[in-house]
Amino acid sequence: MSLSDLSIRRPVLAIVFSLVIILFGLVGFYGLGVREYPAVDPPVISVTTFYPGASADVIQSQITEPIEQQINGINGIKEISSTSREQVSTIRVEFNVESNLETAASDVRDRVSRAQRLLPRDVDPPVVEKADASSDPIIFMNVQSKGRSILEVNEYVETVIKERLQTISGVGFVRIFGEKKPAMRLWLNPPKMASLGITPADVQSAVGRENVELPSGRVEGANTELTVKTAGLLTTAEQFNNLAIKEVGKVIIRLRDIGEAEVAAENERTALKRDGQYAIGVSVTAQPGANAIAIADEFYKRYKQIQRELPADINLEIGYDFTKFVRKSITEVQETLAIAFGLVVLIIFLFLRDWRSTLIPVMAIPVSIISGFFIMYVAGFSINILTLVAIILAVGLVCDDAIVVLENIYAKIESGMLPMEAAFKGSQEIYFAVISTTITLAAVFLPVIFLQGLIGRLFVEFGVVLAGTVLVSAFVALTLSPMMSAYILKHRARPNWFYRVTEPFFVWLTEGYRQSLSSFMANRWLVFPLMLVIFGLVYIVYPLVPSELAPLEDRSNVRVNATAPEGASFEYMQNALDRANQYIIDSIPEQFATIQVVAP
Repeated sequence: MSLSDLSIRRPVLAIVFSLVIILFGLVGFYGLGVREYPAVDPPVISVTTFYPGASADVIQSQITEPIEQQINGINGIKEISSTSREQVSTIRVEFNVESNLETAASDVRDRVSRAQRLLPRDVDPPVVEKADASSDPIIFMNVQSKGRSILEVNEYVETVIKERLQTISGVGFVRIFGEKKPAMRLWLNPPKMASLGITPADVQSAVGRENVELPSGRVEGANTELTVKTAGLLTTAEQFNNLAIKEVGKVIIRLRDIGEAEVAAENERTALKRDGQYAIGVSVTAQPGANAIAIADEFYKRYKQIQRELPADINLEIGYDFTKFVRKSITEVQETLAIAFGLVVLIIFLFLRDWRSTLIPVMAIPVSIISGFFIMYVAGFSINILTLVAIILAVGLVCDDAIVVLENIYAKIESGMLPMEAAFKGSQEIYFAVISTTITLAAVFLPVIFLQGLIGRLFVEFGVVLAGTVLVSAFVALTLSPMMSAYILKHRARPNWFYRVTEPFFVWLTEGYRQSLSSFMANRWLVFPLMLVIFGLVYIVYPLVPSELAPLEDRSNVRVNATAPEGASFEYMQNALDRANQYIIDSIPEQFATIQVVAP
C-alpha cells in the first residue's frame, strides 16, 4: 500500500500529518532570530596591543613588526594589514574564506604568544579577537546634559542606563562611547620640579607609597574583637595636593609645591559630540543568532521607563536604530509573500474555474511553506531577506505537485469514475512522477550550498530552505492532496456558469498552442540558430550589466571621514571636527540637523 492509498483510506491520518508539519513549523518560527542578512562570520582576526606613552614610531618598530613577523607564517592567510598609532598597535589578519575561524584564531594566538618575549616588558598583553558578524550595534543612544558635567553624565549612564539595558534577553553587551570615567590627574610644573630636584619618578613613588590601603588586622580582648581599618586611600584633590613627595633637610615638599591635582576624565583623547555638545553614547549589541527585532521592542519599553525616571536636566535620545531598516526590509518581503500567495491562488482558480479544485493545491501551499521555518530552526538559520526570498519563490513551486495530482484525478472523474476510485487510480499513476519531479527540482537548488566564497556562504540558507520546502511539498501532495480529492471533488454533469463563459477562451488558447507547436515541429531545425542567437546575446549583454553583492539602500545616514595631517594633536583634530560640525549644521535643512561627531 502506497502513502497515497493509506491517506485516502485514513483521512484523519493525512490531516494529522499536515497538522504535525504546521505545529513543528510554528514552533520553529517562534524560536528563530530575525536579521537583515544571514550571519556570516568573516575569517578575520584582529590583534590589538596597548603600550601607554609610546609614540607611533616606537609602536611600529617594537610591537607591530615583531608580531607581524611571527604571524606571517600561518597557513591560509589572505592579507595582513596593520595600523600603528600613538599607544596602540592594531593588526588585522584576513584568512581565505574557506578557512575555519576557530582554527585561525588558535593559530594566531599561538604565534602572538611566541612574539610576547620580543615585546617591551611594560607593554599590555596583546588582545586577539575574532571578527563577529553580529558585533555591529543594533541601536545607538545619546545622553547629554546642559546642567551637569560630562563626568556626572557618564556616572549616570554607567550606574542606571547600562544596568537596565544589559538585562534585556538576547543582548550580548552594552558599549559606551565617549566614556569619561573620573580620575585624579596630577599636573606637574617642570621648572619648579627642576629647582627642587624632584623627578617624575619621585612623584610616582610617593603616590604608590602613600595612596594605599593595607590590611591592619584586628584587636582582640577578653570579651570583644574589633577589626582595624586604616583609611590610606586618597580620594579628593586636596588630599593629593597635601601628598608628601620628598623631604629635603627639614622641609617637606608636597605636591602643591610642584604642581596641582585635579579630578577630570580618565581619557581625554576621545570624545563624542551631538549637535556640537559633549555626550555619552550607549550602543546595544545583540548576541549571535538573537532576534534583533525582539531586542529592539524590549529596548523601547525600557527606554520609555528610563525617560519617565530621568532627571530633568538630562536629555536622552535615540541616535541610530539599525532595526528600522531590518523591519522595513522584512515587512517588504512579507508583503511580497502575501502578494505572491494571492496571485498563485488567483491564477489557479482562473485556470481550474472551480473552488473545490482550487482549494486542494491552495491548502498545500501554507503547509509546505510553514515547514520551511522548522527547517530553518533545525539548521540554525534565521529569518532574513534571503530565507524569506526562498519562501516567496517556494510559493510558486510547492503547489506544482498538488496540481499534477489533482489534474490526473480530476481527469478521471470527468471521464466518469467515482471520486474515491479516481483518487486511488490517479495517485498511483502519478506517484513516481511526483517524486522524480520533486527530487529534480530540489537538485537544482541544493548545489547552491557548495558555492565557495562569501556569496556561497550567504546563499546556503536560501538553497537549503527552498529545497527543503519543495521536498515537503511532495509529501503533502502524496498525502493531503489525494485525500482531499477523494472527499471534496465531485463530478458535474453541467459545469458552472464561470466555466461555461471562459471555456471558449481556453479552447482558443489550446488550439493556438497546438497550431504553433505543429508549425515549429515542421521546421524544428530553427531551434539551433535560435539557441545560437540567444547565447550570443547573453555573451554580449552579460558584461554590460552592473554587478554587486547587495543593492544600494538609502538609510538616511551620511558618514564623513576626515584624516588629520601627520603629527596633528588631538586638540587640532577636535577643533577641526567642531568647525566641520558647525558648518554642516548651518548648511543642511533643519529636518536633517542631527549630527554626531566621534573623535578621533
